[in-house]
Amino acid sequence: MPEGTEGAGETAAPSSLEVRAAAERAARTSYGRLVALLAAQSRDILLAEDALADAFEQALRTWAVAGVPANPEAWLLTVARHRQLDVLRSAPVRTSAPLEEGKTMAFDLGAIDADAIPDKRLELLFACAHPAIAADVRIPLMLHTVFGIEAASIADAFGIPASTMAQRLVRAKRRVRATGISFAVPTRADMPQRLGFVLEAIYGVYTIDWESLPGIDGLAAESLYLAVTVAALLETEPEAWGLAALLALSSARAPARFVDGAFVPFDQQDPRRWDATLIREGEAYLRRAHGMGQPLGRFQLEAAIQSVHCDRRRTGSTDREALLRLYRALVSVAPTEGARRALEAVEATPSDLLQE
Repeated sequence: MPEGTEGAGETAAPSSLEVRAAAERAARTSYGRLVALLAAQSRDILLAEDALADAFEQALRTWAVAGVPANPEAWLLTVARHRQLDVLRSAPVRTSAPLEEGKTMAFDLGAIDADAIPDKRLELLFACAHPAIAADVRIPLMLHTVFGIEAASIADAFGIPASTMAQRLVRAKRRVRATGISFAVPTRADMPQRLGFVLEAIYGVYTIDWESLPGIDGLAAESLYLAVTVAALLETEPEAWGLAALLALSSARAPARFVDGAFVPFDQQDPRRWDATLIREGEAYLRRAHGMGQPLGRFQLEAAIQSVHCDRRRTGSTDREALLRLYRALVSVAPTEGARRALEAVEATPSDLLQE
């Protein structure tokens, strides 16, 4: 009898549309967390993804008969774990190579804690940023494995053919497996080589996501959560806190980006719709970053720019001179085309047009 139907009489099996919707929802909200847990011990991202794909296929068949479980994520994780074990147990038969006892086989299904996954996702992020992985594929690898973004979407974002991106991702995953890269947060000495890629990937997820989805649900909310988690884990990395501030302040404006399903440009948004709690949270992260006394980095400067904009909720106007100073500093630190265009836009805007 499907879970949750005891004593309720006959319950109709869910429709195929309901089952598929539940599976798609689980994939959208849990894919990266599940891959991180599955790959943590085996260090084999490809095996983790294959096992999870098999679990989703089995879910479509099983849930249509038994009903959608109360905890789809735990169900998928258990089935995928068993699939991993099946593959690993068959390895010595196929290759005549004995497995090292207690290493690749030591999965404790009873010890799985779905609420403890964030640390595993951070470990996977840093593994993808390892120097052994080609620099041009580190961020795409994180976007694909940790956040579950399709290779074709990543290819569009990076302006290359989807087939090329898919090949790069497969090679990178094989590289992780072949080199035995440790799934762990790196030491302080190794951090500078890898932190920047991790922060860029988290930021990339936010910018890819909010343009297509109203509000901050989905991947945009996940990127904010991971940014704060990274910053709290590392404690004294000002750019990590800068990214957390940037995403919190940017997310604060999400409630005003769409009204009745229609996108509202920034300069036409009603500041009263902005999230005051997220603004306070972002300001706190920004103060913490600045309090570390190190030179301002890109994310701290972008967060400070967002802070100036968010202050319009309090004052009714935007401090043009502060924006000019910050954008000029940003262009000197990170001279991207977007930063230059933003500076030009502020320079071309009279002060009176920045008043509400």
